[in-house]
Amino acid sequence: QVQLVESGGGLVQAGGSLRLSCAASRSIFYCLDMAWYRQAPGKQRELVARITNSGSTDYADSVKGRFTFSRDNAKNTVYLQMNSLKPEDAAVYYCRCGAYDRWGQGTQVTVSS
Repeated sequence: QVQLVESGGGLVQAGGSLRLSCAASRSIFYCLDMAWYRQAPGKQRELVARITNSGSTDYADSVKGRFTFSRDNAKNTVYLQMNSLKPEDAAVYYCRCGAYDRWGQGTQVTVSS
């Protein structure tokens, strides 16, 4: 089993930046891939970005060029750097360990216009 804890959310003005972190209780290598999802009120949870053990990344079209997913294997932590934030990016952001289908508790991102 692996436990995930997200942090870094908060309130930011449109155009601003935030960096989310997701710390795992064990090596993220065993997750095979890690992902960030988000869920806004009244909407379905959606995939934002994913990173594999090899470092390959995929992004939702809505965040390409603005968000960057990275990993620090030594710290068992993944990061989501979010730049040029828009009001439509506001949501609860969750990280997920793919192989174990484990989720963190989520961190709230609020973007004011």
